Amino acid sequence: MFKTARRVEFGDTDMAGIVHFANFFRYMEVAETDFLMSLGTNVSFVADGTRFGFPRVSAACEYKSPARFGDLLTIAVAVEKVGTKSLSYRFEFTRDGAEIAVGRVTSVFCEKAATGMISREIPPDIRAKLQAAT
Repeated sequence: MFKTARRVEFGDTDMAGIVHFANFFRYMEVAETDFLMSLGTNVSFVADGTRFGFPRVSAACEYKSPARFGDLLTIAVAVEKVGTKSLSYRFEFTRDGAEIAVGRVTSVFCEKAATGMISREIPPDIRAKLQAAT
């Protein structure tokens, strides 16, 4: 399981002094990017003059305990499923070993075309790396 860390910044918190719920989605995106970069790919890249990426089609987060300014969060990224075109993750947020949130994101591999985004099969080399990480 891939792990990364993030310190809660003052601007991440709300008037109650806790991390605003929406920031957990930003944290998941950063953790996903760190994970993909560790595999030698990225959430968005250009190959042979064409832009490809993994736009999200579903995202959810369950909150168990608040995080506050200065907390050091560990974010564990697990690949739950590698489909033909899609990829599903689970994100486990902990602070000092205690679980504070669990998130899930599903992305679809796409090509950016003049008419918009077109879903494509995940390339074999990327698929192999993702499957090895499950």
